[in-house]
Amino acid sequence: MALIIFDYDGVLADTLDDLLRFGQEACDQLGVKHLVTKDDLENLEVMSFSSYGRACEVPEHLVDEFVKISLNLFAEKNSPPAIFEGLPTVVQHLSTKHQIAIVTTNSSHNVKAFLAKHGLDSLVHAVYGVDSPGSKAQKISLAQTQLPGDHEHGSVFMVGDSLSDVLAAKEASVTSVAVTWGHQSLKTLLRGKPDHVISAPQQLIGIVEQ
Repeated sequence: MALIIFDYDGVLADTLDDLLRFGQEACDQLGVKHLVTKDDLENLEVMSFSSYGRACEVPEHLVDEFVKISLNLFAEKNSPPAIFEGLPTVVQHLSTKHQIAIVTTNSSHNVKAFLAKHGLDSLVHAVYGVDSPGSKAQKISLAQTQLPGDHEHGSVFMVGDSLSDVLAAKEASVTSVAVTWGHQSLKTLLRGKPDHVISAPQQLIGIVEQ
């Protein structure tokens, strides 16, 4: 039995347009004169709302407020974001034999609303959001200890779309799987030297079950 840990934004949830729009709205509310673009996400060393705010030229004393506004805008959406095509089937397949968790810098509330909308809430064993203490690497390690099962070396996978996801996987000594459909380019992902790179969700099954 493997443990598959997914990042949320850009891996499961197609949130790019929301991130850009909400980032701009947060800047506008805070009086920050910055035009938010995808480059603000592409160049992040650490994919988090706080580092995103700093990339958008938000002054340090307003970064926490930027994070709060952004998360609230996600929570107040009429409907949770779309899921990337093919992922529901992949998650359903993997959940029959393996354990699934989510580690994210978004809020657990937002993630759980997303999972419920797409009928995946019963398939995910744990969600570690921004409201859970610790770094992403620490949350990966926490998932390993809190979820039952014998997760032998090499049978824990961190699936992410950012350089920081890859680096967190390495810090936690688990297998890193970088996806190319998310928020950062393949060039950026390769800087972290991921163990695997996939361009379609179905490829994850082969990596986990090889």
